[in-house]
Amino acid sequence: MTDVSVEAGSLHGFYLQALDGNADADPDTSEGLFVYDRDVSAHIKRGDLVRVRGDVTEYKGETEFQNVNGLAICGTGRSVTPAQLRLPFIDTDAPEAYEGMAVSIAQKLTVTGDSGLGQYGELTLSAAGRLYTPTNVVPPGAPAKALAAFNARNRIVLDDGSSAQDPDPIIYPAPQLTAYHTVRDGDTITGIQGVLSYRFGEWLIEPTTQPVIDPVNPRPDASALPSGGNLRVASANIENYFNGNGEGGGFPTQRGADTYAEYQRQRAKTIAELSSLHADVIGLMEVENDGYGPDSAIQDIVNGLNAAAPAGTHYAFVDPGGNKLGTDAIANDIVYNTEAVTPVGAPATLLAPPFDYGNRPPLAQTFETNNHARFTYVANHLRSKGGCPSGNDPNAAQGDGQGCWNVQRAKAAQKTAAWLATDPTGSGDPDFILMGDFNSYTREDPIAAFKTSGYTSLLQARASAHAYTYTYKAEAGALDHALVNQSMLDQVLAVMPAHLNADEPKVLDYNTEYKSAGQLSSLYAPTPYRASDHDPLVVELDLTP
Repeated sequence: MTDVSVEAGSLHGFYLQALDGNADADPDTSEGLFVYDRDVSAHIKRGDLVRVRGDVTEYKGETEFQNVNGLAICGTGRSVTPAQLRLPFIDTDAPEAYEGMAVSIAQKLTVTGDSGLGQYGELTLSAAGRLYTPTNVVPPGAPAKALAAFNARNRIVLDDGSSAQDPDPIIYPAPQLTAYHTVRDGDTITGIQGVLSYRFGEWLIEPTTQPVIDPVNPRPDASALPSGGNLRVASANIENYFNGNGEGGGFPTQRGADTYAEYQRQRAKTIAELSSLHADVIGLMEVENDGYGPDSAIQDIVNGLNAAAPAGTHYAFVDPGGNKLGTDAIANDIVYNTEAVTPVGAPATLLAPPFDYGNRPPLAQTFETNNHARFTYVANHLRSKGGCPSGNDPNAAQGDGQGCWNVQRAKAAQKTAAWLATDPTGSGDPDFILMGDFNSYTREDPIAAFKTSGYTSLLQARASAHAYTYTYKAEAGALDHALVNQSMLDQVLAVMPAHLNADEPKVLDYNTEYKSAGQLSSLYAPTPYRASDHDPLVVELDLTP
């Protein structure tokens, strides 16, 4: 057998494959095998002909040799012909016939997930474009199950040829990842050659050559945002923005930054992100629920926005009164440009079930523009899909693709729509826009409940069926939405997710854990990119009195 591995030692072993002339006649069985051996692999070179004894076992799903003995090098300079792989696979087990063998992929693949790039040096790839969360593009139930099965066949992981965690450097994109030299979901990749392996339920390529990444999904800037209206509104989940005690201490807090240094890094990126939207009203999700005083998180955000604001822009926040909004550690907030809009009347919120726990209380405020048009903006954040209850609970995952707590989110949607029908701010104006993190993909029940109540999903009506604001397990979907009633729909010019975050590797965020001293600077920049895990959503309006 001949070694066709990447550089010896980086995987604590090497791969063996039978020479072409020695392969068996069964196309369903592999001709390759991983040999686990920390001690002798450094002496093995690619192309060596070797003889080895050991015990065959399964480790993390991959067949391998262990307890190696009697290894002898019998020749050098040998080669094997790589097998050709093509996505999607016939089924998820089909690649097993090539496990441990040299392979190549002639297709142009798309980066569909980069969340593992920092920890494992991995990129998840798919054919014919990125993968989408099933319930973002098809109804829950059988259609979602079918698409989930297809997605499982249409993915492969490009590893970095090393078993080390938190690599330094991170080799994708070549020569290495930095805050200003990134790979994004949606970029394409060609020239993939390596060895096929299997670990933790994923098929992986251990590369033997450097693939070519084409940055076809570049970072957007402000010029890409919609324009032409007389008012711009937005929403942004800013991923647990906690400012300690507001005086430089109080870290770690319940969530967010662990240290004051991390908080400073987070703050710089958050202010850069929000400022880049140039929005007149912004609903914020996941802000520390610590009131509205001078040391509060929301006041801290407004201070930062005003320090960065151009002439003619000055931000304030909506103060609903009290020490906090609801009982959760995080809350919804609204900031607005006082030069563009004026609050009309008092804000309103909803604290009754199902907003007493899990779903964060919505925050509604009516505004009047400089041309005397009025509208009501509602910031929303429904319960996440995590922390699942027991299997008998109706909020447990039902296997239809909508995840846990779907019933509670749907009830929250119905309750919100009924509440808004009462004109809770007393505005007397019919125009409503709801924005925020609904933790519901586009085709799921909560969004359907709003539509039944007369609201239109702007992402469905005015954007793409594949619009997304979030990536989870290498699938993109929209958890963040803009919903309007009919009178408001007529005044909407455009809607656009600002893809500042979801496409970026997580390792480019503000966190300092698991990074080398050099990476603390090379992987960080006070820019809008990867300020959060969600993309902001921007709506351009042309409001009339």
